[in-house]
Amino acid sequence: MKRWKQNLHKIWQDFYLVIIMIFLYAPIATMIVLSFNSSKSRSQWGGFTLRWYTEMFASRNIVSALHNTLLIALLSALIATLIGTAAAIAINSMKPVPRIFFMGVTNIPMLNADIVTGISLMLAFIAFGISLGFKTVLISHITFNIPYVILSVTPKLRQTSRSTYEAAMDLGATPIYAFFKVVFPDILPGVLSGFLLAFTMSLDDFIITHFTRGAGVNTLSTLIYSEVRRGIKPSMYALSTCIFLCVLLLLIISNFAPAYKNAQHNKTIKETGGEQL
Repeated sequence: MKRWKQNLHKIWQDFYLVIIMIFLYAPIATMIVLSFNSSKSRSQWGGFTLRWYTEMFASRNIVSALHNTLLIALLSALIATLIGTAAAIAINSMKPVPRIFFMGVTNIPMLNADIVTGISLMLAFIAFGISLGFKTVLISHITFNIPYVILSVTPKLRQTSRSTYEAAMDLGATPIYAFFKVVFPDILPGVLSGFLLAFTMSLDDFIITHFTRGAGVNTLSTLIYSEVRRGIKPSMYALSTCIFLCVLLLLIISNFAPAYKNAQHNKTIKETGGEQL
């Protein structure tokens, strides 16, 4: 009886997981199917085609928006990672009271509504006489990405031992050399996580970009928003499918690469140990 209940509980858990996966990925699967539909109708299948992918790469607006999106996401993620890592190191070295205060300040932009952040940045740019355009979008993305980097790096810094850094200094290493040889390898996973999170948030942002982009500057999110008001073209389905597949590939690599590296490392240790024996 007990085993039967355990099996029933396991079946229910699997069923619940399948339902959740369907709710999460059924819309994406629908979009992918529509990107290969030769008909513009979303309710009628007109046959398989790659026409919309051809139109996507031939569209100047889409290519320009994609270029702006990737450039802004990459630059903002890199700059935010540098600033956020330095800020995390500074905050971690503070005394408890100032550290708590600055960590609280860091959490405010993440808890704040995006529309408030977007309007605030827009008003700040206008007040300082900065014309809205590509540079204002880049500055805005750097601004809201920094807290994500800080909160990704700080836990790794707390796991490191300061005595190791001080020992390297006692052995004659310069502060910069000791940091890159002792501290940085330990916090590297947090730095990479912060970079990927910042890149993803920048790639996905719409509201802040909408308020700070000005005229003539489009990213994928703002372009898709403008297309929604006029009717979404099937080429947008193709574009979204390409983005989804790229993100999926990146996730697969980031998840399986460490496991493969550890497996190769363990294999090397066994082979070396076998030779020594």
